[in-house]
Formats: sequence, C-alpha cells, structure tokens
Amino acid sequence: MRKKISKEALKEQRVYLTTDTWTSVQNLNYMCLTAHFIDSDWKIHKRILSFCLVENHKGETLGKAVEMCLLDWGIDKILTITVDNAASNSGLISFIQKKTKHRKATILGHKYLHVRCSAHILNLIVREGLVEIDETIVKVRKSVRYVRSSPQRQNTFKLCAEKEKVEFKGQLCLDVPTRWNYTYIMLEKAEKYQKAFERLEEEDPNYLMTISDVDWEKISIFSKFLKIFYDATLRFSGANYVTSNSFFLELMSIHDTIDLEYEKDSYLLKKMAGYMKTKFEKYWGNFDNMNHLLYVGLVLDPRYKMRYLEYYFGTLYESQKAVDMAKRIKAVLMDLYNAYAQNQGQGQKPSGSMEGDDSSVVDAKAMRMMGFKEYLKGIDSSNTKSEVDKYLLESCEDVFDDNFDILAWWKVNSP
Repeated sequence: MRKKISKEALKEQRVYLTTDTWTSVQNLNYMCLTAHFIDSDWKIHKRILSFCLVENHKGETLGKAVEMCLLDWGIDKILTITVDNAASNSGLISFIQKKTKHRKATILGHKYLHVRCSAHILNLIVREGLVEIDETIVKVRKSVRYVRSSPQRQNTFKLCAEKEKVEFKGQLCLDVPTRWNYTYIMLEKAEKYQKAFERLEEEDPNYLMTISDVDWEKISIFSKFLKIFYDATLRFSGANYVTSNSFFLELMSIHDTIDLEYEKDSYLLKKMAGYMKTKFEKYWGNFDNMNHLLYVGLVLDPRYKMRYLEYYFGTLYESQKAVDMAKRIKAVLMDLYNAYAQNQGQGQKPSGSMEGDDSSVVDAKAMRMMGFKEYLKGIDSSNTKSEVDKYLLESCEDVFDDNFDILAWWKVNSP
C-alpha cells in the first residue's frame, strides 16, 4: 500500500537519484537507491526506492540494479545521479546513460547525469590533511576506547571530570577511521575533557596512554580548523532541504579557508592545508571536470543569480577567462531552459485541433499561426527576452536574509 502511494507521488516527477554502496562485516554487498524530487507545490521529497543485496560493486552490476528498480517504479524522468568517487560508479553512470539516453523524457542526452558526491570528496580531502596529526588521533582514540571499555572506567572518568569541575554530558565519542567527521567529533569532545584525562592518568594506574600538552595544543588548533569542513559536510548531506544552490558557496569557502591557512606562518596548519590543497585541486580545481549543473543551482537562487559567479570568477581568474566561464554557465542554463520548453511541448496538439476529416484544415491553420508567431519574433528581436533573461536582469534578493526559503520564493514566482 505504501509503495502504491509512493508510486503515485513519483508519477511524472523528474527525480534526482542518490546511491550508496557498502560491504557488510559478513562480506555481503549492499546498495541503497534514493529518489529526491520537488512536487507541484514546491515541497521537497525523498523516497528510498531500493535497499538490496547486489552480487558485487562493479559498474554494470550496479547499473542493472538501478535500471531494474527504475522500471519497477515506472520512473522515466531522471536529471542527475549522485554517486561517490569509486571508479565502479563511473560504470554505473555509463550503463544508465546508454539505456536511457534516447528516451523522450531525457534532458540534453544525460550530458549532466553524473554528480560526484561532494560530501565524499570533502571526506577524501580532509582525511588527506589528518595524516599530519595521525599520531595524536591514535592517542585520543586509544584513550576514548579505554574509557568506554567498561561501566567502571566510565564512572571513574566521570568522577575525574567532577573533581576538575568539568561538566560531564554523556559519554565520549569513538570515531570511525574512514569517516573524518566522526574523528572531528571525537577530538572536539575529548578536548572538553582535557583536565579529566589528565586526572585519570594520575588516579588510574591501568591508564597508560599519555596525551601531552603538545598533543592537546594540536587538538585545539585542528578542531577549530576542521569545524569549517564539518559544517560544510552537514550542509552538503542535507536531505530535507535544497542543497544544490549552496554547493558553489561552500566550495569557495573551503577553497578560501585552505588557501588562507596555507599562506599563514603556522607550521602545523600550513602543512595540513598543503595536503588538502593538493587533493582539492585534483577533484575541484578543474572547471571543466565539474558538473555545471552545480553552478546553475546557484544561478537559480534569486539572491545570487549570475552576479555571484561573475564576481567570484573575477577574483580567481584574469578578466577575459572569468567572462568566458560565466558565459558558459549561462549557456548551460539556456540549454536547460530550451530543452524543458521543447520537452513540455512533446505530444501536445496545436490549440483548437480536433480529430476528423477536416483535420488538414486545422493543421494548415495551426501552421499559419506558427508562421505568424515566428514573424512577430523577428519584428523586434532586440527587445524580445526569454524568461531566463528577465529573471537574470531583475534585482537579487537580500543575500543576508537568514530566513530565505528558496522553494517558497519559486512557488510564488514560478508563474
């Protein structure tokens, strides 16, 4: 029953798919496929389409699983598929492109189908930087694991915190080494209990792990630095609000943060920023390797439009290159606009048409009216602007409006 209701909700919707794959401790391969869409009332929705076992994580295997799921749900309109950076996922994208590229509902031949997961790329970038404090992280991890290993040790640690007048709020967090954001949470929580760990070293003869003053200094410095990336990961990973319009803003914030720390004299952060800078350039440094829909997402935010891209490109590149890049993004937007306009018109009969023996007369009239429409366009083409041009020429909304709701804006202005 629930699937029937979800199928009805997804009917005729253009969806944005996200995938996740992993291998369990039992060495079983899993895949989860989720659809995201915005309904006619401008509300964002998420539906898990499939959570299933797959034979392996090869591209074609995953592609077939995704295709079967889409056929089962009757989904034909896809704009993007977001996948992590595993090489096999390129095979998944190629398979789906091949199977759906020539369908009538496909936009621009799936040119922009492949979206690399920003949160996953950010994970790779930050993990590269964390190599610099790996020894300190290991010390903290072992200390946290020791405290959490038994209720007795947790009680001892709690008493140490109370003696040091440190408010104890719940237990310490143990990280997952492959997920840097959990490492950040572990470090950030551990720093709050520095005095408790120092007292534990004095009072518990079995606790043999020493976290030095230098280690605590590193933890303090790096926690402040990593918070920027942690917050960006949370915003990238949101499922109950629109994220595509914030991608470029977050990207540039990360870029600027890494560059600023790389230019500073602080040896610790400079070295970490250097590792991260190399990784950033690999994944996000090349404009042509990026899915340009992520730039279009910002343009469709009425607080920024093309103006922010023009401004920021101008700060990064020489003037002509900045102008050319902005033009390319606008061209992508116009291509999308024209593709959607054409797609909407498919299968529709001219207004006033009817079945019967005199249909040729009606068709002739429709053709004449189409010719007149083209004639009107040519009379003063200089003053004829598309809806895209009109949107871009209007003033931007207040960029500092913290309560701005982009979907509510489009709901009001979509006519």
